[in-house]
Amino acid sequence: MTTPIIAMRGIVKTFGAVQALRDVNLHLMPGEILGLVGDNSAGKSTLMKVLTGAYTRDGGDVLVNGEITHFKSPHESRDLGIEMIYQDFALCGNMDVGQNIFLGRWPKRFGLFVDRPKMYEEARAVLSRLKVDVNSVFQKVESLSGGRQQSVAIARAISFNPKVVIFDEPTANLSVMATERLLETMSELKRQGVAQIIISHRLTDIFEVGDRIMVLKRGENVGDRYIAHTTEREVLELIVSGTPETALTAEEAMKKAA
Repeated sequence: MTTPIIAMRGIVKTFGAVQALRDVNLHLMPGEILGLVGDNSAGKSTLMKVLTGAYTRDGGDVLVNGEITHFKSPHESRDLGIEMIYQDFALCGNMDVGQNIFLGRWPKRFGLFVDRPKMYEEARAVLSRLKVDVNSVFQKVESLSGGRQQSVAIARAISFNPKVVIFDEPTANLSVMATERLLETMSELKRQGVAQIIISHRLTDIFEVGDRIMVLKRGENVGDRYIAHTTEREVLELIVSGTPETALTAEEAMKKAA
């Protein structure tokens, strides 16, 4: 049986007197697209920050490829192939596309000088892999539309050759056309074997590209469904008034899908 690329078991996280996560379980299979949904206080972003090492968990286990991990920072999760793309994209607007894709790790010549031809060549290769068009790798990021800025942020994440990419509300501020391009990019990443977690309030987007959807409410699991076996209405009911349930393990999910 295939080992989940990510398994989170019994995750607990508190902030003072506030318990943000209560015994939360999550699993992600290789190449799977998982939608993570819930209202604004559900704990979605907190759970993902625990996964990436931005937050330290107070209880539970995080496993990557079956091995327990203890990330102390996002750099450590990146080393194991996990990337997260935030809503603000974290780009430098006064720099061009190529510089942003390799920000902080520009290729060097003789260990001293930035190898610009190599940097821009590799930037074009990453964008080509994603099948996205940003006009020019020399264009300043601040001159790009929101959708194209997001493409640059995704390209930067993909340049690390991740096994898992987490999207935080990726379509929240995009036009219809930009949203369509992004969903195409997600589908392309899936074809390339990259597993993805999408935090989103837009169920339509998740139902278009996702394989499975998990619902959190007040820091607890209240639903774990395969897209093919559920409806947007059922998921909305879980978000609004769901009762806590234990998220399916990878083994249970595979049996249910059979």
